[in-house]
Amino acid sequence: MAKNAEELLQGFLEGQYDDLLLDIYADESVLDHQRDRYVHALRSFTEIFGDKEVEIYSAPGRSEVGGNHTDHQHGQVLAASVNLDVIAVAAPTDDELMQVKSEGYEQIAVSTHALDVDDLDYGTSKALIRGTAAAFKERGYKIGGFHAFMTSEVLGGSGLSSSAAFEVAVGNILSGLYNDGEVDAVTIAIAAQYAENKYFGKPCGLMDQMASSVGSLVNIDFNDPEDPVIRKVNADFQSFGHSLCIVDTKGSHADLTDEYAAIPVEMKSVAAYFGKEYLRKVDEEEFLQKLPEVREKCGDRATLRALHYFEDHKRVTYEVEALEEGNFDEFKRLITESGNSSFKYLQNVYSNKDVHTQNVSVALALSELILKGRGAVRVHGGGFAGTIQAFVPNDVVAEYKKGMEACFGTGACYVLKVRKYGGMRVL
Repeated sequence: MAKNAEELLQGFLEGQYDDLLLDIYADESVLDHQRDRYVHALRSFTEIFGDKEVEIYSAPGRSEVGGNHTDHQHGQVLAASVNLDVIAVAAPTDDELMQVKSEGYEQIAVSTHALDVDDLDYGTSKALIRGTAAAFKERGYKIGGFHAFMTSEVLGGSGLSSSAAFEVAVGNILSGLYNDGEVDAVTIAIAAQYAENKYFGKPCGLMDQMASSVGSLVNIDFNDPEDPVIRKVNADFQSFGHSLCIVDTKGSHADLTDEYAAIPVEMKSVAAYFGKEYLRKVDEEEFLQKLPEVREKCGDRATLRALHYFEDHKRVTYEVEALEEGNFDEFKRLITESGNSSFKYLQNVYSNKDVHTQNVSVALALSELILKGRGAVRVHGGGFAGTIQAFVPNDVVAEYKKGMEACFGTGACYVLKVRKYGGMRVL
């Protein structure tokens, strides 16, 4: 039965939904905080839009666990949804306006009757709302106006994909309010990517949106990017007694566009030597046999980056197998192996333009000293600056967080759990 915002607010204050919150966020230590977030979101909604029947939605951030720079070569990735999320309190309206007030930003409105790409909206939340709605309409789903208040803990620049979480939240609102919640998670992810590519102006792959929308641990094979194979990994991450820590090393991403772009360019140059567009289509044995010619034609860095691709692509399969077999020690060994490959062969841990600044390298070294072989650590995402990822035994988390924040500042270490739900209707 639908409930008004004020009624739901009282329910949260009285602890009626504590079990639900614990199920979603998988960490008892954040229960009070999450209860306060939902109370705040409901109060904010009523202050802006009035007390009315509402629904609450959540969409998580994501972490790339395995397959570093493999997706753009049509390889495999392993990704996880985490317990930092966007929550949205939403209600349908009788008009055509999709009105969203995101905490900390001006309220925006997008008409369901104006869904064409608007160049003036590139890079804005308006573009993401418009694009997601357009994708729904093109696929034959219903759309309509709504009021929504959103608040996010998926911080921009954290490497956890805040834009994907926002898009997936919008998709779940449209699915819940106008399609009886029947739009499947994969379709929502595809709509979200469409919005980011065509309307927002960012040529991202599908990994971020898929991990946020599907939830838990997800193995994605991009052999056919138009029809990726998505499989939920059958593993209970909480049972392994580890937390996922993301450390923001406070490195600047400025002037790194060329560094990021060079990776797919160089990988494709190796593929082109074999008459292919992507490395996924190149036979690894033939590549190894012709290594001298590849080095001469493409250069050593491109050759090393191709070596990384071949091994990290295969490594994803082994990581999935280790998780599903409950062999977390083997999983951590593979994560460490992947991180070493990124550092030595992919070479995306620091910029050659500024070898005196190596935030990520320092974070990796310090992590290994603290963990003493008990956990696993690797560069997170695109690399060169920004974040690292560590799997830390729960009994070491406090020490790890203290050590990393002593070096990189208070709040630099996010202690996360892998959450089992992707985009969802909470209530």
